[in-house]
Amino acid sequence: MNKTGGRWKFLAWSAVAGVISGLAFLAAAELVALLVARGASPVLAVGSFVIDIVPQPFKEFAITTFGEYDKLALLAGLGLAVVIASAIAGVLQFLKPPLGVIALGVAGALSLAAIVTRAGAGPFAFLPPVVGAVAGSVLLVVLCRRLRRWERSTSTPATAVAGGASGADGKSEDDAAPGLDRRRFFVLAGIAAASAIVVGVTARAVSMATSSVEAIRGALRLPAPKTTVTVPAGADLDIPGLTPLFTPNKDFYRVDTALTVPTIDPQTWRLVIDGMVDKRVELGFDELVAMGLDEYSITLTCVSNFVGGDLVGNAKWLGVPVRDILALAGPQSGADMVLSRSVDGYTASTPLAALTDAGLDAILAVAMNGEPLPLEHGFPVRMVVPGLYGYVSATKWLTELKVTTFAQDEAYWTPRGYSEKAPIKFSSRLDTPKISKPVPAGRIPLAGVAWAQTVGIERVEVSIDNGEWQVATLSTPVNVNTWVQWVLEWDATPGTHYVTVRAVNKKGELQIEESTPIAPDGSTGWQRSLISVT
Repeated sequence: MNKTGGRWKFLAWSAVAGVISGLAFLAAAELVALLVARGASPVLAVGSFVIDIVPQPFKEFAITTFGEYDKLALLAGLGLAVVIASAIAGVLQFLKPPLGVIALGVAGALSLAAIVTRAGAGPFAFLPPVVGAVAGSVLLVVLCRRLRRWERSTSTPATAVAGGASGADGKSEDDAAPGLDRRRFFVLAGIAAASAIVVGVTARAVSMATSSVEAIRGALRLPAPKTTVTVPAGADLDIPGLTPLFTPNKDFYRVDTALTVPTIDPQTWRLVIDGMVDKRVELGFDELVAMGLDEYSITLTCVSNFVGGDLVGNAKWLGVPVRDILALAGPQSGADMVLSRSVDGYTASTPLAALTDAGLDAILAVAMNGEPLPLEHGFPVRMVVPGLYGYVSATKWLTELKVTTFAQDEAYWTPRGYSEKAPIKFSSRLDTPKISKPVPAGRIPLAGVAWAQTVGIERVEVSIDNGEWQVATLSTPVNVNTWVQWVLEWDATPGTHYVTVRAVNKKGELQIEESTPIAPDGSTGWQRSLISVT
């Protein structure tokens, strides 16, 4: 036998043994998590930890590159990392035991730290990573022992044993030993791998399915609102390629720190209002709804939205004014901020004045576009505050409102390079024609949307090939918190043309021309698009 080639073969199989042991680690952890601590999945906990510590430039890169699939990309990356690390552990255990077991122990310790430090970790949250590490380590030891036995048997000639007994076919038992050890390794590895995949996938699927929150949401019936939004004639221009006035729930952007969507039963949901208040208040879902719902049309914008980007959307919301909720507790003098907290520990810092101003429609929303909030958009209750970027105002899966001060508390994104206060910078966007789709020469519509929440858009202007600014036609505004659509009919000639868009708000302020990055408080600049006309 070629010893070098044979050695590499066994090293490869030791890497496979490590991957199988890693799968067993995760499968055992998922099973225990299903039984005693559903929020203690090692992969999800580590993924959430990564989201928390990732530097701001990487966060923006992930959102820009993967959009709403950024969490899926993170999970895929973690999966690849687990495979590589497990393979290395297998090789280490084969060459220098117990280094592979130590590596799995370190992985278990890191998972344990990520799990027990998460918000809402239960008393048994430590069990899944501990049981998973033990199961993976035991399997790794057994597989590597069998692999070494197989390797030894291939390096021992059959004639080395004098007078070796012969079987009926004339071959000695030692001749059969290499094949026997190989089969034992493959049988154990195959059974372990199949079991790990079945147990792990089943446990995760059952953990997600048995919550039945989606069924509860589907059966939820909310009372009719006291007031509804009046949509005036001409509010929707209905131009092909133009963003609709109201963004369908399935198309509404999603940017948050939750690796998996929290599932909360409205009957067990509680909202706590505390901090600098006259009295601590706790509300259940039915109590909140019983305060009376109103309908609002509010456009939300993410701070990660670049010039011309699509991290902005408009919806009809049903909710209760936050000022009415805070009034139950009685904010004390000196307070200037409300720290809102999500069930997953995320926090946002919202100026108290923005939540108590009678002229602003800051609400706790329970419905979106005529149906209870989708799970991924904060079911059962989220905040919606016009005029502020979402990271300081639009907390999903809301559980707490802490009345405090900016000097005393800081929110999730503040130490990560973002401003503690973030009023939305008004902007405009060209939706059609698309840069990537050439259009035929002739009269075509240039159309898009513009927004200036709490102020309103006065006009939108368009310049073609750096020519004079032309005033576009605006749709009829629904209110100052809702974006408007705009259109300009253009006699397009063959060639390549630059189209520039800018807006003016109702205060007479011109949209900022200078381009600035997303951090620390939102991008600025005029959108300049290259349009190809055939």
